[in-house]
Amino acid sequence: MKLEHTEIQDTVLDLQPLTYIMERNGFVLAGQWDYERVTYDLKINAPEKNITYYLRVSGYAQEGDVDSGKAVIKLLTPLLGVHHYPHGVEYGEEQDIPNNIQEKARRVLKNVDEQLKQFQSEEAN
Repeated sequence: MKLEHTEIQDTVLDLQPLTYIMERNGFVLAGQWDYERVTYDLKINAPEKNITYYLRVSGYAQEGDVDSGKAVIKLLTPLLGVHHYPHGVEYGEEQDIPNNIQEKARRVLKNVDEQLKQFQSEEAN
């Protein structure tokens, strides 16, 4: 499901500080990139047995090359999905994701957004 109306979407930041902030908040890049795109995933364990949720934040290079480590990334709308064994993670709107998981994902995104904005304001000074 798309997590609309978050402050993080449309944020533009250099790849290296973006990755640092995302990893500091538990996201993993784990080689999920190509020359133009990056994808950060955060695993959210559920109290129910055998259910795992994933918060995904993707972005694309507005300039530069992700492979070189020197790119300016624009973030897209975050996604929240549920892992279905053995098929993988589904991010569709029809996924039934509990409100407490949605709220947790929004809190994480708010925290990341605050750190991104803090970095941007420090960089501007």
